[in-house]
Amino acid sequence: MTENPLAEKLKGYKLVLASGSPRRKKFFEELGLEFEIRLKPVDEIHPKELKAEGISNYLAELKASAFKGMLRENEILITSDTVVWWNGMSLAKAVDSQEASQMLQKLSGDWHEVITSVCFTTTTQQKTAHTVTKVKFKRLEQKEIDYYIQTCQPFDKAGAYGIQEWLGAIGIEEIHGSYNNVVGLPTHLVYKMLSNIVD
Repeated sequence: MTENPLAEKLKGYKLVLASGSPRRKKFFEELGLEFEIRLKPVDEIHPKELKAEGISNYLAELKASAFKGMLRENEILITSDTVVWWNGMSLAKAVDSQEASQMLQKLSGDWHEVITSVCFTTTTQQKTAHTVTKVKFKRLEQKEIDYYIQTCQPFDKAGAYGIQEWLGAIGIEEIHGSYNNVVGLPTHLVYKMLSNIVD
């Protein structure tokens, strides 16, 4: 039986995924890679002057810094952060239904960018890369926004929506770039970076 090309390359290495996201966990499983989840609490605060991928790069690397001095020689730590960038501002996770509704009203009928940065850290090196997906929502009715928030509780997602959920199914008119990136992880980028890091 032919072996997964990346899994074969990574023999002797241990992947450590520093994320509690069930979506990211599922993507790693679909990549066919063995990994371990380790979590460290981090205050996700960034300098105010940062914009777009500057924010996601900073936060992905900040999450990696929580593991400083804790990695073994054969371990590759993977940390990531996603930013929803609209009209020159970052839409983070909503704290309540009102804030989620306000975010979705902003995204309604307009384009925004979903930017994910992924940071790969070993005992000897650190590499960070990002990808951008452009997404266009139809004009959302308030009752559609209210229904979605009540049924899906999207408070763990940047921009207060999940493309794989009901609102994505009925509301997204166009998407340019990686769909998986909008769900939570640019798997093509992860595959490429892991392939390069062990070459």
